[in-house]
Amino acid sequence: MTKPYAEACDENRDPILAVIEPLFQDCRRVLEIGSGTGQHAVYFAKKMPHLHWYTSDRVEYHAGIQAWLDESRLTNVESPLLLDVSQTHWPAPPVDAVFSANTVHIMHLEDVNALFAGVGRSLSTAGRFALYGPFNYGGSYTSDSNARFDKWLKERDPGSGIRDFESLNELAESAGLEAVEDYPMPMNNRLLCWQKVL
Repeated sequence: MTKPYAEACDENRDPILAVIEPLFQDCRRVLEIGSGTGQHAVYFAKKMPHLHWYTSDRVEYHAGIQAWLDESRLTNVESPLLLDVSQTHWPAPPVDAVFSANTVHIMHLEDVNALFAGVGRSLSTAGRFALYGPFNYGGSYTSDSNARFDKWLKERDPGSGIRDFESLNELAESAGLEAVEDYPMPMNNRLLCWQKVL
């Protein structure tokens, strides 16, 4: 099959790598939630060979992810797990890091809740959760472009939309996670990092 391709993945991969490489330097097993095209998995697994990278997504994305993995021939990245965050039990091994990019603004709120609960269950103590995307602060947009993007998201699906950092942090705390850093990223995005403390 023709590999799926997202231009945004190529545009944001190096800024993301610059942040997660030091965050994940002491980690060994990483679960990526919502691997999408598979581009990030291949790029990050190649750049961080000490990591064992577990891809995951809904079944309709698996063939595309696998096409990227097959071409890469990397030995430290796994075929995609069938993972819907709303599942009570995730089909993933215990990990010491979780990564997800551009997911929570396309999820419905109940799935965002399930995401954080699942991350809390999956991470080992002191494990890290790195979440990339656009976020609001204090109920306000950080840019006009994010406001326009949020309007577009909600017109397409009223259950989606840019999430408030404060609300996400409450979910994280309920899952035994503590906020450790908030990194500014290009194009009005952020990379949030939590660490499991319970």
